[in-house]
Amino acid sequence: SIINTLYIILLSLIISVPIGVGGAIYINEYAKNKKLIRVIEFTTETLSGIPSIIFGVFGYIFFCTFLDLKVSLLSGALTLTLMVLPTIISVSETALKAVPREYEEASLALGATWNETVFKVTFPAAKSGIAASVVLGIGRAVGEAMAIMMVCGNVANMPSLFSSVRFLTTAIAGEMSYSSGLHRQALFSIALILYCFIMIINMILN
Repeated sequence: SIINTLYIILLSLIISVPIGVGGAIYINEYAKNKKLIRVIEFTTETLSGIPSIIFGVFGYIFFCTFLDLKVSLLSGALTLTLMVLPTIISVSETALKAVPREYEEASLALGATWNETVFKVTFPAAKSGIAASVVLGIGRAVGEAMAIMMVCGNVANMPSLFSSVRFLTTAIAGEMSYSSGLHRQALFSIALILYCFIMIINMILN
């Protein structure tokens, strides 16, 4: 369960961070069509408020059934990516907007190109806010046990992209109701390990 949890977190980060941060940079720095910007912002805000179980249903229908990826770790990672993208995009965009425009103006005045200004001035200045968006997104997604269980299953296998696996959250959700004594203490220990994972990611990103 620990190894599977690490796999799904890393795989979700690999997919969602470039897309989410790249989307935020595009919206804030490159997009000129205001209608398109409003549509993207409305969509991300709407998706942020959708219950996680809806993402689980969509992930099962689209990834597991339509794309025939089965109930597997890969389906879970793709579903978690959809769950965290709205948070990463909206929080990253807010962080980029908070960077004083004087920084960009000074960079351009010194002869830097717009691309150099965006990636060497604006992006580094917003780095802490962007890191916070990733932590918030992953923290929310990893805790959604039922959505993960729908697309990944709950079988105690070693990591395999196309097999049903069990994660720390699904182990807690699936066994807490009938646990007692040492078994329940073990589940509390699993919850502590999951909390440590999120804290470690937070410290690495900051």
